[in-house]
Amino acid sequence: MKIGELSRRTGISERSLRYYEKQGILRSERTPGGHRVYGEWAVDRVIRIQILLAAGLSSDKINYLLPCLRDADGGPNERTDEKLRRELEAERDRIDESIRDLMLTRDILDEVIETAEPRRSVSA
Repeated sequence: MKIGELSRRTGISERSLRYYEKQGILRSERTPGGHRVYGEWAVDRVIRIQILLAAGLSSDKINYLLPCLRDADGGPNERTDEKLRRELEAERDRIDESIRDLMLTRDILDEVIETAEPRRSVSA
């Protein structure tokens, strides 16, 4: 598929897809005319990249860990190691802490909403 179709299927701009390639976290083949083409696996890869970016991982960290993941094509993990496992556990712990903080914030907002009285209009 061409870059425009990958963009439509993932909801990610073509500019971002080109940036992912520049960062080494997405790859494409080139046609004789120099146009980018991607396999079906790229849809899954881009979705994973978006999830990892949203979780706060840098493109360098994503580049390091993507070879350990299976894409939709079911390809094997290219590497796993103890250092990566520890780094990913630390990222997961950071995300868990953020979730706890957000839940506390939501609880506080719920309390304020519950206790807030509707404003009464003043009659003249």
